[in-house]
Amino acid sequence: MSRYTDLLDAAETVAQRAANTLVAMRDHQLDVTRKEGLDIVTTADLASERIILDGLRSLTPDAAILSEEAGESGPAGGSRWIVDPLDGTVNYAAGLPWFSVTMAYQEGGVTRLGLTLSPAAGLKARFCEGELATVDGRQAKVSSTSRLADAVIGVVLTSHFSEDEVRRTAEIIRRLGNVARGVRIIVSGAYEFSTIASGRLDATVSIKADIVSYAAAMPLLRAAGGRVTTLDGHDAADGDTVKIASNSLLHAELLACIDR
Repeated sequence: MSRYTDLLDAAETVAQRAANTLVAMRDHQLDVTRKEGLDIVTTADLASERIILDGLRSLTPDAAILSEEAGESGPAGGSRWIVDPLDGTVNYAAGLPWFSVTMAYQEGGVTRLGLTLSPAAGLKARFCEGELATVDGRQAKVSSTSRLADAVIGVVLTSHFSEDEVRRTAEIIRRLGNVARGVRIIVSGAYEFSTIASGRLDATVSIKADIVSYAAAMPLLRAAGGRVTTLDGHDAADGDTVKIASNSLLHAELLACIDR
C-alpha cells in the first residue's frame, strides 16, 4: 500500500464521522439560512464541515483546504484538500437521499485521491491515482450505452441559477427529452459522477458546476472509462463551470445534441 492509500483510509474515517453526523441530524429540526438566490445552508452543513476541517488538519497539517462554506485556508502553493461537507443540501433538507460527503486530495494541482460517501443512497466511491477506482467495493466501469436513445442522463438545475441559466438548462432538458430514454434532475455532483462511474447513469450535464462538488469524483469517472469535457469537447479542469460527463461512447452525440 502507498502513502496515498493510507491517507485515503484515514480520510475515509473522517468522512464517515461527518456522514454519520448528517444522518443523525436529519431526525432533528434544522436551522436553514439563505445563500445565493434560493440556495441554502443548514446547521448540518456546518457541523459536517467542522468535523472534516478538524480531521484533515490533524492528518495533513501542512495542506491547504478549500471547503464549500469556509472557503480556502492554510498555506498556498502546496498540497490541498477540496471538500464538500454536504453536497446536495437541498436534497438533504427535503429528506431526499441524494447527498454526499466528498473529499479530494491534490498535489501539484493533480487529484491523487478522491472519496465520495452518500450514506442515505448507500454509495461509497474511492479513487487513488494509479491504484484503485471503485464504487461500492467494485471496480469502477462505465456503461456500454452507445446511443442517446438508450441513455439515462442527469441534468443539473438548481436554486442558485440565474434566469438565463435556468432558460439554458430548460432548453438542454427539452433537447435531451426529445431523444434520450430518460432525463433526471438529481443535483449532487460527486454522487452523479460516481453513479456514471458505476455504470448506472450514462451521462450528466451541468452548465454551472462548482469545484467542490466534482473534484473528488472527476478522476474516478475518467479511470472508469468516462469523459468529462466542456461544451467544445476539451477535457474539463476542476475550475471549469461547464462539465459534460458521460461513459465516452455517447459523448459526441451528447455534445452535438446540446450544443447545436
